[in-house]
Amino acid sequence: MKATGRILRATRPSILLRRQRPSPAQRFAIPASTPLFSIFRQRAPFSTALTRPLKGLHPDSSNPDPPNTEPSHSNSSGAAQISDPEYHEIADQYLNTLVLAMEDLAERSSEGIEAEFSAGVLTISHPKHGTYVINKQPPNKQIWLSSPISGPKRYDWVVPGDSQHEKADSTVDLGDDGRSGGRWIYLRDRSSLSDLLRMELGVELTHGGDGEGDAPEGRVNSAP
Repeated sequence: MKATGRILRATRPSILLRRQRPSPAQRFAIPASTPLFSIFRQRAPFSTALTRPLKGLHPDSSNPDPPNTEPSHSNSSGAAQISDPEYHEIADQYLNTLVLAMEDLAERSSEGIEAEFSAGVLTISHPKHGTYVINKQPPNKQIWLSSPISGPKRYDWVVPGDSQHEKADSTVDLGDDGRSGGRWIYLRDRSSLSDLLRMELGVELTHGGDGEGDAPEGRVNSAP
């Protein structure tokens, strides 16, 4: 009986199953369809985003200031800062004085000089030189000149400092308005409108003499 049991156990198939361990080649096998970079990305993900702000040129400048592109409003031209009413008062006074001086010159001269003032524009016809045009330019607070000799020029109202027009032991220059010492100046070469008219037309504009607000008066010189 015991012998028969041993024979049955020897012939009975074993039902014990062992788990088969994968070989090293199978353990690290990579499918051919899987890109290599995707595997590394899964194992070691990384990001290209910066974790700190960019530095400027200097180490202590984390947020450098943008360049200043706004235009400068400093008045380096030398033109006086005057209001619109002041401009019209000064320019009208100057042109009215110039008109009177040119009318006087036309009456005294035998050369046939003509002057016409209309709508703020003074036109002077000189037989030898040609036609001059002088007019106000309110948007720029200037007086514009068109000369057949010296060409077009734009004059600004310039008032010098006390040290420039009030010096000891010297005559005070009251300027074109007879008060402030201001003059209509061509800023490119610092020449004055009154000097140009004196040299080219022989007309000199002078103040009233007391500096108490008197309007300038014209004086006629012999034409060059």
